Amino acid sequence: MNILSACAFLFLFQSSTVYAQKIGSVDTAFKLIGPDHKIVVDAYDDPKVQGVTCYVSRAKTGGLKGALGLAEDKAEASIACRQVGAIHFDKALPQQEEVFHENLSLLFKKLRIVRMVDAQRNALVYLTYSDKLIDGSPKNSLSVVAVDMQTKIPVK
Repeated sequence: MNILSACAFLFLFQSSTVYAQKIGSVDTAFKLIGPDHKIVVDAYDDPKVQGVTCYVSRAKTGGLKGALGLAEDKAEASIACRQVGAIHFDKALPQQEEVFHENLSLLFKKLRIVRMVDAQRNALVYLTYSDKLIDGSPKNSLSVVAVDMQTKIPVK
């Protein structure tokens, strides 16, 4: 496999795991060559819970490396999950499950969102963090969506 084929494969692999809808962004640092450094805000609809959307803000590295997809974004993110419609469950949820992930570098760094069910309080807990193959980050952010007690969360 030549270098061009390998780069094309990695680009397709990297972009195949993104489930986000871009909401907006703000520039944080000017870069003469390539895009500016930014904070981006994306929306993630929970695929197994109708009526819940998580909004995640995170740093996006610009410059030449950022433009080529070679930059490694910072391991910092913030999350806010909200009820945006009637909450409905098609089937029982696992107690804990990764619901989204997005690559933050060409190979080994990912932003992850995990849903946990707090059955006692009838709440959905969403945690975002990043990890790396060798050395992850303890930086994380948490958001909770309280579900009306009339709608019990079905748990496996």
